[in-house]
Amino acid sequence: MKSALYQPYRISRIAIAALMLTVFTVSVGYGVTLPLLPYSLQRIIGSVGTTVQISRHTGLLAAIYLLALVLFAPLWGRLSDQIGRRSVLLMGLSGFSGTMAIFSFLEGLEALYAERFFSGIFAAAVTPIASAFIGDVKVAEGGQARRLTMVSLAGMAGFLLGPMLGVFITRVTSEIWYRAELQTSLATPLRFTALLAMVAFVLFWLTTSGAERDVDDSRSPGETALLSKAVRRTLLLLAFVVSTGGGVFETDLALRGEGQLGLTPYQVAVMFTECSLVMILAQAIGFAPAIRPKMSRWVIAIALVLLAAGLALAPYASSFTMMLATVAFVASSAGVLAPILTYWISIGSGAERGIELGRQTAASSLGGALGSLLGGLLTDVGHPPHSSLMFVATGMILSAGLAFGLLNGLKSEGTPRKSEPSPASVR
Repeated sequence: MKSALYQPYRISRIAIAALMLTVFTVSVGYGVTLPLLPYSLQRIIGSVGTTVQISRHTGLLAAIYLLALVLFAPLWGRLSDQIGRRSVLLMGLSGFSGTMAIFSFLEGLEALYAERFFSGIFAAAVTPIASAFIGDVKVAEGGQARRLTMVSLAGMAGFLLGPMLGVFITRVTSEIWYRAELQTSLATPLRFTALLAMVAFVLFWLTTSGAERDVDDSRSPGETALLSKAVRRTLLLLAFVVSTGGGVFETDLALRGEGQLGLTPYQVAVMFTECSLVMILAQAIGFAPAIRPKMSRWVIAIALVLLAAGLALAPYASSFTMMLATVAFVASSAGVLAPILTYWISIGSGAERGIELGRQTAASSLGGALGSLLGGLLTDVGHPPHSSLMFVATGMILSAGLAFGLLNGLKSEGTPRKSEPSPASVR
């Protein structure tokens, strides 16, 4: 007989696939309109709109989405701890679908900003809560880590495919209806995303209807040792630092690629695609079946040092080939860190898993926004050269020191302790 800790409530593989589809959908929703935004802004603002204005609005529209994640992810996480993950996920999906559908019929600058903000609000109820849902499923060691990685991979795939799907859908629609103006309209990708979100809602609702105990409150303090608040805050800080470095690197990549190196837009796009693919591969390898999840605590500090080295060497990449090598180095280091940090926060938070993963989403979103801002503001600073990259590389080294200090804390506090099952806990 087994205690409740080791007796998982079962959800099917179809349910896991439905959960991955929910994360994929909201990730697609972020990027599906990005390639068309400049054209739509030009049509909305009219001939008086300058290139600077269009660029500024494009940046602000991306920033307001991230702001919504920062503000609302912890709130949704706390609510999921109180009423259950499934309910919050379904609310997030229905709200996300409704937002996309409603604003597909509205056009105007105010409507664009409102759509981005409300989309971010409801996306914040999906991505971190999906990870918390996975964390509540009781599986053998390694199973939870691999499922968290699968959810993370679904999100990465959505970010990678979103822009391409937006362009493809609008082009196909315009050819079917013989209307050229549809090629630059946001209505079609918004409606497509709304439909995809509704499909995800129905599949998730049907496949998880039997999972009544979606908050894992059966684990007693004697069965699981939770991470201290200090350790959890350090993990959140590391998530913030990694995202800041990624934001700085991506901004510098775009600006230097076009400016100093004279690369074509196609070559810049290839580098961004490579970045996403390498991160997906790194995440898949990070929790491969042959690797014990608890050993990943040793990887955190090493990956931060390698990430710092990649950022510091990036300014010296003087050709397209060297830039590709640098992108692969940085993306592999950053990619392996994301699921590891999520894993440790998840297993070490217990009944507060929802709010802690919400805080991680908020920290990562804030870091990405700050990194993009620093990358843009410090690009033209000549002394020291490449200030933004050197600044975050220094932060990575300092963070690696914090990560080394976590080794004992993660080993002693994050490892489950066996206990004798009590009659009440035995099925």
